[in-house]
Amino acid sequence: MKYKIGAYKKTSVNTASKEQILLMLYQAAIKNCKKAITAIEENNIPRKGEYIGKLQDIIIELMNSLDHDIGGEITKELESLYEFIIHQTTQANINFDKEPLRGVLNILTTLYEGWDKAIKSLKGSNAKQSEQQS
Repeated sequence: MKYKIGAYKKTSVNTASKEQILLMLYQAAIKNCKKAITAIEENNIPRKGEYIGKLQDIIIELMNSLDHDIGGEITKELESLYEFIIHQTTQANINFDKEPLRGVLNILTTLYEGWDKAIKSLKGSNAKQSEQQS
């Protein structure tokens, strides 16, 4: 059964739009952040490191995907946020402290909700333009 789920996830990523992939990355980052908080609460050192590592990998991928030529000021702001998240997750990992992760979770949730709203708005605008051109 696990293989089928893995194959499904791989297919959904391979067929997803850039916008969907962005949202998937944020969802995965949020999930790993929550799991890291739980691991700290349960005093599970190996799991804490695993989930924080996955979270940092996702944030680094998001940072690497920024296009400074197109994004302008918002790209600089996102890069600063991503750097802050890396710093906070490192502190949480070193100090076995869930508080920095709670702040990170708040940032990630806000970013996810903002991107989700922007993507839906953009799709709605594109749909209206298509109807008007028809």
